[in-house]
Amino acid sequence: MQRVTIKDIARLAGVSVTTVSRALNHGPEISPETRERILRICREEGYRTNLLARSLISSRTNVLGLILPDIANPFHAALSFNIETYARELGYQVMLCSGRPGDGQIESLIDFLIGQRVDGILLSSANDQARYLLRRYRDVLPAVLLGACVPEASGIRANAVSTDNFVGGRIAAEYFHRLGHRDVVYLGLRRGSVTHTLRHGGFLAAARELDMQVTTVENPGPASSISSGYQMARRLFASPLTQTALFAASDAVALGVIQAADEAGIAIPERLSILGFDDIEYAALPNIRLSTLSRNTALMARASVRLLLELVDSDSRDEYTSKLITPTLVERATCAPPYSG
Repeated sequence: MQRVTIKDIARLAGVSVTTVSRALNHGPEISPETRERILRICREEGYRTNLLARSLISSRTNVLGLILPDIANPFHAALSFNIETYARELGYQVMLCSGRPGDGQIESLIDFLIGQRVDGILLSSANDQARYLLRRYRDVLPAVLLGACVPEASGIRANAVSTDNFVGGRIAAEYFHRLGHRDVVYLGLRRGSVTHTLRHGGFLAAARELDMQVTTVENPGPASSISSGYQMARRLFASPLTQTALFAASDAVALGVIQAADEAGIAIPERLSILGFDDIEYAALPNIRLSTLSRNTALMARASVRLLLELVDSDSRDEYTSKLITPTLVERATCAPPYSG
């Protein structure tokens, strides 16, 4: 079978080779209708662009690197899907890697992605060392941090897109207060996580203003998982439970709490209201219906890809952008007013 060329596509579409090239590179000079018609013909004819040849000519590969701390985590899986989907719409492919700052892998993964000539890197991490790490590569290639926006007073700046975790914590406390809860639990604080420190801080700040009592249960492990939520909840439920509501550091943690509560005979939400954070796909399942705070994953993915591509097109490495996305309360079946009977 003879290989289809860009000239063949131009002839079939009735346009110039330049117009086909602009369509493939998402150039702004052509209309969306013309671009879609050209892309449809490319698909029908089995035309594939030569990425290596394009990179040698333009110094671009149209490939982005994405590093996630845990691909198995439902939130990170959803984030990866949305990033890849949106990047593809813009003519980019995504190379996915997995690793955490501090485990000795991130540096080698970044070096690997640089060797693959990616145009930029998205690093998802809640570790407080992530900003230091990206700063070391600042002059090598553009990078955007996902999930660890901290106050600029920290002195370590980075281009970042994050959920506004402090505001999310406040929303959780205010929601419990509206339902009538005054004695509550924050379960799953990881001290080394910027994300969870901010989330916990917002929750405590609002609770103090509303005269609520908060018991904090810390997570000594490296990740917020169903297993860690289950173990923390079992220890909490081993003593008499005085609290009427529990804010879990993530939906995965909340799922572990629900399992432990079921084993302990603690009715949800009649005896204990549970609120998660992330709005992962499992949260909406009919037998779970977890009340939670959505991180608006699709919006975060689009904002991070747009910011990274802006950096790719920019010659400046001296300006920084931090974008905060406000979480949204999703009310389902695991929260209710305190049981008065």
